[in-house]
Amino acid sequence: MPSTSFLLTLTALAATLPLAAQLPATIATPDAKVELIQGGFKFTEGPAVSPTGQIYFTDIPNNRIHVYDPVSKKLEIHRENTGAANGLMFDSTGALIACEGGNRIVTRQVFGEEPKPIATAWNGKKLNSPNDLDIDLKGGIYFTDPRYGKGDNREIDIEAVYYLPPNGGEVIQVVSDLKKPNGIALSPDRKTLYVADNGAGSLHAYDVNDTDGTLTNARLISPEVPGCDGMCVDTSGNLFVTTKEGVKIFTPTGTHLGTIAVPEGPANCTFGAQGTKTLYITARTGFYQIQLGVDGLK
Repeated sequence: MPSTSFLLTLTALAATLPLAAQLPATIATPDAKVELIQGGFKFTEGPAVSPTGQIYFTDIPNNRIHVYDPVSKKLEIHRENTGAANGLMFDSTGALIACEGGNRIVTRQVFGEEPKPIATAWNGKKLNSPNDLDIDLKGGIYFTDPRYGKGDNREIDIEAVYYLPPNGGEVIQVVSDLKKPNGIALSPDRKTLYVADNGAGSLHAYDVNDTDGTLTNARLISPEVPGCDGMCVDTSGNLFVTTKEGVKIFTPTGTHLGTIAVPEGPANCTFGAQGTKTLYITARTGFYQIQLGVDGLK
């Protein structure tokens, strides 16, 4: 963990960077800037807004989940020994769902209790390394399962997308033809699932069958999204996708609206509490924010 004085110094500096490209006025003002909240981490990922407005995010190599309070500006450690947790999200009950890539499981933590595994295998085979997730209105969980530097002990040959039904049934494989599925997000109406293929540098969309979570009508949204990683959506359905070039913004049909430049290569992003119109970005050693003209989902 970086020293308190070092972190305070970085916060005080509030390093800023102007937008790399002019964005539509409905998304950002011309003077919108990316601001450094905290630095000194090893590799930040998985930001998620809690029901009370705090932002949780992971520092994968340090095996920590941090929590940032936008009101008090305080940052604390929520959990140690996270199993190299990556993607995070809160379910409708306020429990924290985590993709623990190192442990090769997905867990659910009711606050005040220890995390419990909710997805460990598919067809009796241990998962590769769960990476990112989103949750549908019924509580079903979509998660990506690529493979990143975990040796030769893999049991599933392909890198796929899975669905864990809300009743806690068997994990279902719903996408099996991508190279390295990574970021994932549902549209505002939860009828479309978006997946970023980090291996191919492409962005894909699928229609959601709300009866069983299966997917149909696979389609390519954008074939040129180099280094695509995590993503989130605003209330209009626009996609905010972290890439090697910054946070690229797309319409639901794949039209590129512009790119937000970030001082470090961004890995993931999420909107803060509804009404704040703040995008939080995890990027290598830093944790950043930018004030926008749009809001995220509840």
